[in-house]
Amino acid sequence: MEMDGNRDESLVNPALNINETKLHNSLRQKTWDETITKDSWMVFKVMAEFVDGYEKLAKIGPCVSIFGSARLKPESKYYEMAVEIAEKITKLGFGIITGGGPGIMEAGNKGAFNAQGRSIGLNIDLPFEQHFNPYINKSYSMNFDYFFVRKVMFVKYSQGFVVMPGGFGTLDELTEAMTLIQTNKIGKFPIVLVGSEFWGGLLEWFKATLLKEGMIAEDDLDLYRVVDTADEAVAHIKAFYDKYSVNVNF
Repeated sequence: MEMDGNRDESLVNPALNINETKLHNSLRQKTWDETITKDSWMVFKVMAEFVDGYEKLAKIGPCVSIFGSARLKPESKYYEMAVEIAEKITKLGFGIITGGGPGIMEAGNKGAFNAQGRSIGLNIDLPFEQHFNPYINKSYSMNFDYFFVRKVMFVKYSQGFVVMPGGFGTLDELTEAMTLIQTNKIGKFPIVLVGSEFWGGLLEWFKATLLKEGMIAEDDLDLYRVVDTADEAVAHIKAFYDKYSVNVNF
């Protein structure tokens, strides 16, 4: 492999696709100027995203994050269920936080919008799939470059998580929430998995592999509740806060 420390491979060889370009650029030696202007200054971009997020979300009150696939269409039963869940949770006094894009994210914001509640969208810049949906309150519409900053905002400002069917991004958000609760980094907020048929295989793997191999504890299986209807999802959130006598309607 021939490496050059002073050039961007995408400029030298425009035939490279975006993945090949990223691979080449990650392996080549960077100049001092590149390190200072790109890597070091990225710290300030990250800080700016955190500060902007904290300032906008600090006073939103109690919220529930709804995660799920960007690819599900409005005719999907899970889209319709997410709208219903969001509407009913909003009427309990919670705001709704989503990733701000299409699919389940749009459904969650739509439900909050329909119930005239707080509808928050934490969008991420992506080359496909992602775009703002029209049901987000303008004052709570945010755009992020970094997934990890966005995930901090999901967790820091949520008092519950509803996880609809989704792909890798949804699994990332789910396991992030479970890990933080498992390690006592955040409170034991309710996590609701919607769709026993969809989640069944993964949950069985948790028991048959992770638990059997001693990689999780028996109690870790209590971190989530599996439901199949909107009413069950909302009832679990409500029961959790009724148990602790917390008034969330503020």
